[in-house]
Amino acid sequence: MSRIDDIFSTLRPVGFKALMPFVCGGFPRPGLLGQLLEACESGGAVIAEVGIPFSDPIADGPVIAAAMHEAIVAGATPLSVMQEVQAARGKLGLGIIAMVSVSIVHRMGGPAGFAKTAKEHGFDGLIVPDAPLEEAGAIRDACRANDLAFSMLIAPSTPRERAEAIAKSCTGFVYVMARMGITGESSQAPEVANRVQQLRQVTDLPLAVGFGVSNADHVAAVVKHADAAIVGSALVKRMGEAHKAKRDVVRECKDIVGSLAMGLTREQPQNDPNRRLA
Repeated sequence: MSRIDDIFSTLRPVGFKALMPFVCGGFPRPGLLGQLLEACESGGAVIAEVGIPFSDPIADGPVIAAAMHEAIVAGATPLSVMQEVQAARGKLGLGIIAMVSVSIVHRMGGPAGFAKTAKEHGFDGLIVPDAPLEEAGAIRDACRANDLAFSMLIAPSTPRERAEAIAKSCTGFVYVMARMGITGESSQAPEVANRVQQLRQVTDLPLAVGFGVSNADHVAAVVKHADAAIVGSALVKRMGEAHKAKRDVVRECKDIVGSLAMGLTREQPQNDPNRRLA
């Protein structure tokens, strides 16, 4: 079992839900990732996604695409991001998921080689948003061989049969898109009740909802039905603003994640349950 399996198997029987913030490796500057992951954990996250910078990001909106561009210009590479995770791993209890393009997977040794490298550097799973379902088996098998979770995305428009096939290719959890299009902040809370109910009929895996989840109210709306809420653009945007204003980015990250985690306590049996997993 992966660390991700362990986390959800601890949360689900007692009705607790998870917050999964997204941070971009190398942003707002290389060398800061370990501290940002510590800040996410201190703020109440039990799993964090780390975006591996890519020149042509898939499904990412302007905020995350710009962050990845800035990271690459500043010298961040897939290996340097992995090395930052490796350096921080011993200080962290939270699960760490790499959000990575399939082209990077193939460039870094293919599914078997990339999964092995990710595991060696302290990752607990992969999200490969642009991996075709028909080619996902090799990545899933490589992840299983290395005790890594493997997640793919299911869109609101994905037909039931294909959604079931995608879910069967996942391990750890299924990434559920709250809306079509690209990532980015939204003023409206995601309406996911019907979609989550439909997906519960085709998979027993935890369901993590992202795309447009932007504040504590949105988190509360999501975890009322799903197992986890994923927040990316809202956090990345605020960290970028803090960096440009020369504020303490790490502290700001902790504060933002802490405010997002307040949305969890509205649906869970008691306050701050996720800190038990740290």
